[in-house]
Amino acid sequence: MNAPLHPSVVDTPLVLRSVSDGVATLTLNRGERLNPLSSAMIAAMRAELAAVAGDRAVRAVVIAGAGRGFCAGHDMKEIHAHPDAAWQQKLFDDCAAMMQAIVALPQPVIARVHGVAAAAGCQLVSMCDLAVAVNEAKFALSGIHNGLFCSTPAVGVVRNVGRKRAMEMLVTGDLIDARTACDWGLVNRVVDAADLDAEVARFTDAVRAKSAAAIALGKAAFYQQVDMGLAQAYELAGRTMTCNLQDADGIEGVDAFVGKRKATWR
Repeated sequence: MNAPLHPSVVDTPLVLRSVSDGVATLTLNRGERLNPLSSAMIAAMRAELAAVAGDRAVRAVVIAGAGRGFCAGHDMKEIHAHPDAAWQQKLFDDCAAMMQAIVALPQPVIARVHGVAAAAGCQLVSMCDLAVAVNEAKFALSGIHNGLFCSTPAVGVVRNVGRKRAMEMLVTGDLIDARTACDWGLVNRVVDAADLDAEVARFTDAVRAKSAAAIALGKAAFYQQVDMGLAQAYELAGRTMTCNLQDADGIEGVDAFVGKRKATWR
């Protein structure tokens, strides 16, 4: 069983939503744990995305992370506590639905990235329409360090950076810096931390100055022609991730991660 959460944690929203001048900011709000995409966090994000999708006053959406980093990926402790394939498959299905909801939003979505965006956190950046990162930000498809090939994160990342670079990230798990991420196409802009919000505002101001109907129509058409087969890709990747977690090395990697020890691969 999972350890009970402190009442202050239970009472704190998983996702904070603020709206100002037509811009909705959705902030992953578990900064003390680098904002892991737990099943509850994914559900909260899906609810917030659905809410802003139907709000005609919202012209742009910003996704941010509280605390010292953007998002460290899936909650490995939660996965360790649920070793059954059915639960794991639902996690990846729900995450895929959340990622596709970002693409389906009529408003452009901008990732505001600081600190680390790893594994499913890197996936989240890749699925946003635009991304701005601070100079110190780091990106990785790091699952392989724990015996897990980042199959679901790869769906979004390969649609940003190309096959060779995505495969490099997948098989090495190495961190890349923000400048490299920009050069590779994962983010649009890299700025000093003091300029992050101003640079995000440049995009949101540009969006708010344009036709909402034109952007909504154009965004939908853009992804239909660029990302044909996205749902099918996520279905396959989700099954692959579940099989990976059921494999002996996947189980060992998660056990080692949670136990803070070096894994012994099969």
